[in-house]
Amino acid sequence: MNAAYWQGLGMGVGLIVAIGAQNAHVLRMGLLRRHALLTAAVCAVCDALLIAAGLIGMGTLMREVPGLLELARWAGAAYLLWYALRAFRAALAADALVAARAAAVAGWKAALLTALGFSLLNPHVYLDTVILLGSIGGRHAWPDRLQFGLGAITASLLWFFGLALGAHLLAPWFARPAVWRVLDLLTGTVMLILAVSLVW
Repeated sequence: MNAAYWQGLGMGVGLIVAIGAQNAHVLRMGLLRRHALLTAAVCAVCDALLIAAGLIGMGTLMREVPGLLELARWAGAAYLLWYALRAFRAALAADALVAARAAAVAGWKAALLTALGFSLLNPHVYLDTVILLGSIGGRHAWPDRLQFGLGAITASLLWFFGLALGAHLLAPWFARPAVWRVLDLLTGTVMLILAVSLVW
């Protein structure tokens, strides 16, 4: 581990800790104790693959072919809007806690697909991992570029698994329907804002 590794770790933490669709979903699955580790693993692996793609030059390609980002932008906005409406509907249900549990992904295959959706249909993920981290890390020569990438990937792994596992500590507090209603409203609002920001 050298200075490039710590730079990648710091950059990764700075980008990933911001409230976003992936984080809200991982937190929700952790609170519900439904496939939380699978969800965290999918998000972390997707981040790792996208960071690696950025470091080997995919960021340059995406900047030169704007249609790729445009497609991701509209698909991501539609996905986030759908999820926001679902969260608002759960918040307005007569029993928010029951609605929250019912809305949670039941099977592991559905959990896998949902986590992939949040990881790959969100253009902000591409901007952060492929373009931004890829551009900054790409300034380093090999093997420092690899060290930078490993640092950024470490940040992703620590954050997603920490969020999934840490959510278990909050689960007793979230056993009240009113608290779930607030969480659903906040989740829906975040998703709606992100969806609008993508197309505005």
